[in-house]
Amino acid sequence: MTSHAGQQFIGGVRRATGQAALYSVDARSGQPLPGAFYQASDEEVDAAALAAAAAYPVYRALPAARRAEFLDAIADALDALGDDFIATVCQETALPPARIQGERARTSGQLRLFATVLRRGDFLGARIDRAQPQRAPLPRVDIRQCRMGLGPVAVFGASNFPLAFSTAGGDTAAALAAGCPVVFKAHSGHMATAQWVAEAIVAAAERCAMPAGVFNMIYGGRVGEALVKHPAIQAVGFTGSLKGGRALCDMAAARPQPIPVFAEMSSINPVLVLPGALAARGEAVARELVASVVLGCGQFCTNPGLVLGVRSPAFSAFVEQLAAQMAEQPPQTMLNAGTLASYAHGVAALKAQAGVRLLAGAEQQGNQAWPQLFQADAQLLLAGEALLQEEIFGPATVLVELADQAQLLAALQALGGQLTATLIGEPDDLAHAAPLVAVLEQKAGRVLVNGYPTGVEVCDAMVHGGPFPATSDSRGTSVGTLAIDRFLRPVCYQNFPDALLPEALRDANPLGLLRLVDGQPSRDPIR
Repeated sequence: MTSHAGQQFIGGVRRATGQAALYSVDARSGQPLPGAFYQASDEEVDAAALAAAAAYPVYRALPAARRAEFLDAIADALDALGDDFIATVCQETALPPARIQGERARTSGQLRLFATVLRRGDFLGARIDRAQPQRAPLPRVDIRQCRMGLGPVAVFGASNFPLAFSTAGGDTAAALAAGCPVVFKAHSGHMATAQWVAEAIVAAAERCAMPAGVFNMIYGGRVGEALVKHPAIQAVGFTGSLKGGRALCDMAAARPQPIPVFAEMSSINPVLVLPGALAARGEAVARELVASVVLGCGQFCTNPGLVLGVRSPAFSAFVEQLAAQMAEQPPQTMLNAGTLASYAHGVAALKAQAGVRLLAGAEQQGNQAWPQLFQADAQLLLAGEALLQEEIFGPATVLVELADQAQLLAALQALGGQLTATLIGEPDDLAHAAPLVAVLEQKAGRVLVNGYPTGVEVCDAMVHGGPFPATSDSRGTSVGTLAIDRFLRPVCYQNFPDALLPEALRDANPLGLLRLVDGQPSRDPIR
């Protein structure tokens, strides 16, 4: 680490004028770690946003291939970080080394995937409608369209993914790919991790001769509001709680110039266990489902928090199997004390709710989280009981037994928006599942069959989003290459001389793009 440890990253330099010292914490012991981090002052928030704004016209004008080289360089720098880095992440999060190594591979992999998108060029969405001077009754002038980056983006680090959804994570990668400089707010739970990664990003920027303010990072719990309200910021990426995401949306909407907030917030990710699957492999499904619930101490936004089935002897046996499996699960250390307190609060609220019964789970004690299995009366879900719709961030899930298929459909209709929804079924179940799918695809961004939602593949087709409250804007995704769309806007060029057009729209098609020309896909030059 550098001699500027704990200072902000602003415009390619390190600075710290604030007085308040912040300390990262060992997630297992709760003890402060050596080395102070400095709360960003109002002046430093302003300077970071202005540095990003100054970098924007230079950075967005760079050829996409140059931005791709930058993303590849960040990925290489992340992969080159040594054992000290892995140890730091593990100490701050209580996550095991294998998880961190896998998450680093995912983080560098998604950076390289966006580099591929940039070289491919389809993100530009080039469209050309050539002039029709002879058209009657009115001629048409030449009209062309492609997309450009919105401007500086504020990105908030996530607690549960210290790499993949944080400093160089998906929002940062998508924004940089789109041509948007980033001001990143480090998460208080892993500030040292953020510093390691920020230094890698800045070193990559210097090697690739990027403008100095292309990436900036600030520390502090009170800087978020000033950052979102800063007039230079043109969009926000956020992964976190419903309360936090909604607050950012309200701030952004109240600005003199409102800006979009792409917030991933709250999801209970229902799993529907269908009769054929229960009869054929109920015990195996119980085992697999419990493994998904407790994976990573349940600290995934796709954690299955609601399990639905239709009343039958097989479902009753499944409930017993699920309870037995859950009772065998050991406690785990959570990311930090705040996460544990939130989990304990959610569990206590369910225990106090009339119509909810605890089926398995020990009393919370010490600094570890015990897995919990509850069963709730169907009428609570059908009546829209808010508590059953709230995400409990941790290793807990709620079972609901429905009377029949009609009541199952009604329960699905009562749900809010979700990141995922899952069908577990045999071929005969699935042959009759079209009515369920018709509801689920309205409710969720990703619908799974015979899988579990806690694995999110980084690829072109992935959607990690969904209707509110899963996200603030269901038209986007925070995982997969479509994530770049959130930080782009279309620009139309009417009657432009060829030399003034972006390369994507020039007659010669110098980028070799597949473009929509007069309504037909074409890679040919325009003659």
